[in-house]
Amino acid sequence: MEETIKLPLFIEHSRQGAYFTLPFTLPQDVEQLNITYSYQRYDGSTYPVHQGIFTSKQEINIIDLGLIAPDGSQVGASGSDKTEIFISQNDATPGYSPHALPAGEWSILVGAYKIAPEGVKVSYTISYKQKKIKLLKGDLHMHTLASDGVHTVKELATKAMRNGLDFIAITDHNQMVSRDALPKISGITLIPGVEWTHYLGHANFLGVDRPYDGPFMTNGDREMQSKFAQARQSGALITVNHPFESGCEFKFDLNSIHFDALEVWNGPMRESNLRAVGLWQQLLCSGLKIPACGGSDYHRDTPFIFLGGPTMGVYSRSTGFSDILEAIRQGHAYITFAPNGPSLDMHVGDAMMGDSTPWKKENQVKIQAQGLQKGDIIRAVTRAGSVPILEAPQHGETNISLPVEEPGFMRIEILRSFLPGIPPLPALLGNPIYFDAG
Repeated sequence: MEETIKLPLFIEHSRQGAYFTLPFTLPQDVEQLNITYSYQRYDGSTYPVHQGIFTSKQEINIIDLGLIAPDGSQVGASGSDKTEIFISQNDATPGYSPHALPAGEWSILVGAYKIAPEGVKVSYTISYKQKKIKLLKGDLHMHTLASDGVHTVKELATKAMRNGLDFIAITDHNQMVSRDALPKISGITLIPGVEWTHYLGHANFLGVDRPYDGPFMTNGDREMQSKFAQARQSGALITVNHPFESGCEFKFDLNSIHFDALEVWNGPMRESNLRAVGLWQQLLCSGLKIPACGGSDYHRDTPFIFLGGPTMGVYSRSTGFSDILEAIRQGHAYITFAPNGPSLDMHVGDAMMGDSTPWKKENQVKIQAQGLQKGDIIRAVTRAGSVPILEAPQHGETNISLPVEEPGFMRIEILRSFLPGIPPLPALLGNPIYFDAG
């Protein structure tokens, strides 16, 4: 829903040459801010001339525009060149910086460059779009030619959009990338990241320009733990990557570090991923609330590796990178084998995937799965094991309600036979809803 604020202003001639501010207040959860303004810039007087009239276009008023955030920082300035601007976390009108839109008092910067003797009326219109949960698709793990990939960031972004993705994370090996260094490309959210790469394990640090100080290298557990602690303090989303992948297993003690999500699906589904899913299940059964994530680990096109293979389906409050990462941190997401793979929505009352809710005997889990193919198997997984609940009789979608037998968790998997004679493999893995004992 879009809200609008009207701010009229009269500027006297005596204020010509002055700068001042016009405050306005933004509420919580604004996704995009738009500002337009208008005033009489030209004289507009008409004079009769031979066989017609002449209209004056002499400038009598020139009002400059700028924007100041609640912390006092300048978001941008455009002089009198633009009469409308927009700001979001991902994008902005040229001359303005993409910026988060926190609640509080913002200020329009008014520059009274030239004012007519009689003064001038200026009309400002502020409109803003509030955040609303939406399903976004993206890939959290890929490499550019800055490490061992073959594409530039812009090339990856173009390929990702063609593949139907809404966001990608740039995670070169031990190469940090700043938010400002990423290109601004309309239609896709680019997330800064780095894959911290060590002989004993890999991890992604996502969403911040510099998750740790100094070089990447560490020797010994204490130095490794310091990198993870710094990344956590910086606000990075931390994922432990491909824990069982041959040659780059995660051999550090998971109990000795903080991480936000476990990458259980890396590239094509295979034995190392199935083992990672098994580890995730063990962690869930032990009482930990650890979200699962996935990513293609894309370097270049191969017969089995492509951008969005697998895809994260994320229920985010906006397309801003911080909201996307927060949704992943909260477990408001599922993993599917491709951008056009099946999708999952799962609720108990107001609780969705990743949320915790008190366990009650009357709890009913509402499950909606779309993009099913004939023969797909949906199963519910709890700490007691897995139970098949549906085999799709044909292509389509389904709505199912399931009881919750005991406290713990419930998550959904969709299995598919991708080739004749090959056993069913995961086509989708959903994060759990947690049911806390009273």
